[in-house]
Amino acid sequence: MSYVRAAVPAAITIVLTAAVTAAALVLPPDGAVRAGERCERADRLRVPGAEHQIVACLDDVTTAGTTASGHTDPEDWAGLHAPGTRNPSGVPGIQVDGYFPDDSSFNGTHGWDHDSQFVIRLPDQWNGGVVVTGAPGVREQYANDFIIGDRVLDRGYAFASTDKGNVGTEFYRDGDRPGDAVAEWNERVTELTRATKAVARQLYGHMPRRTYVAGISNGGYLARWQLENRHHLYDGGVDWEGTLWRPDGPNLFTYLPTALREYPDYALTGDEEAHDAMIDAGFAPGSEFLWEYHYGVYWDLTQRIYREEFDPGYDGDTEAGTPFCRPGTPQCDADYDYHHRPESVHDAVEKVSLTGRIQRPMITLHGTLDALLPIRTDSDVYAEMVREAHRAKRFRYYRIEGGNHVDGLHAAYPERLRPMLPCFRSAFEALEGWVTDRRNPPDSATVPEPESGDEVNTCDLAG
Repeated sequence: MSYVRAAVPAAITIVLTAAVTAAALVLPPDGAVRAGERCERADRLRVPGAEHQIVACLDDVTTAGTTASGHTDPEDWAGLHAPGTRNPSGVPGIQVDGYFPDDSSFNGTHGWDHDSQFVIRLPDQWNGGVVVTGAPGVREQYANDFIIGDRVLDRGYAFASTDKGNVGTEFYRDGDRPGDAVAEWNERVTELTRATKAVARQLYGHMPRRTYVAGISNGGYLARWQLENRHHLYDGGVDWEGTLWRPDGPNLFTYLPTALREYPDYALTGDEEAHDAMIDAGFAPGSEFLWEYHYGVYWDLTQRIYREEFDPGYDGDTEAGTPFCRPGTPQCDADYDYHHRPESVHDAVEKVSLTGRIQRPMITLHGTLDALLPIRTDSDVYAEMVREAHRAKRFRYYRIEGGNHVDGLHAAYPERLRPMLPCFRSAFEALEGWVTDRRNPPDSATVPEPESGDEVNTCDLAG
């Protein structure tokens, strides 16, 4: 749920613009786009439903190339991977940037001041598949470029990502009713999935043979929701520590107020009762070294802006509460009691809530030291929801020992934290084998930290 806002990237080199023809193309026998034909074919692409689009013909659609050419924004994916992560490069293809019709304007990327922005990348050497993602936290459409896009593009997939229809720490201003802004996220992923499939058909001559949905944090929530509610669009998905929404809890509001209330006393005096209250709320024993950072960066902000989205009446005319207020301060989020809030608040959460009724193969992974979405209040619960919904045969759950919410903190604690990204990549490859070759992934398990090896770039889900 990381909240780093993206700066406007360097001006994009515009090769082709909107108002182009949607005719399908005649491809060479292997289904690839020959290098000399890429730009010629690009001028015939149209994203269905898009209000505006810009098409670029690029020698490299991975971040190694798009960073140099201005077709990504490194600030948008900053902090999501560990230093030393190796990524592929040198994948030629086509990039389409644009936006769908929307009446909100939080996303200033490209100077468009328009939400519902998307990016679609189409490699010359296509394997017949599509991977769709939504941005984590309240980031923009390039947030998954490094951690997801580079690898799947190198494997031959078309890749698409959306800003979810509203971005930034004031996303709650979107929508007419509580919960509307988050509900829009799900519809924007559905919209982009359908559009990307159509664009792939235009370029490559046939519809995708496989479509996957994947994401981290809020993006993992989107993967869960899509496989529960729009499963006909997908063949499977990977949920990387998705946010859990349930009307009766647990959810963000059932443990974050405890953190805001108890952590300052624990930090100041080492108060054992405050510490035990944190553990009882769901935070993992052994994660204490992460609490100071999360209190200052994540917990307070997350509680206030998401509470404003679902329960704006709690603080009256004040918008998103008072930062770092002390318990006892009027309308302080440290005193927020979700279980005693009006039924309308629970109804707002319910319309975006999950059920566990996935309809396609899905792999969930979550770090045992996640200090933003504690594993005991999130994926442990979701895994049980899947089992109770009798969907366990199409589900795998890997608890990654030593994993935290974002890999960027690995550099500060290399002896204590394990990067999650290589485990996500292993999970995606396991999903491919599960769906395409019917090779069962390793059984659900807690994946121990490796005793040796390159943990930044490798992960064995079988332990």
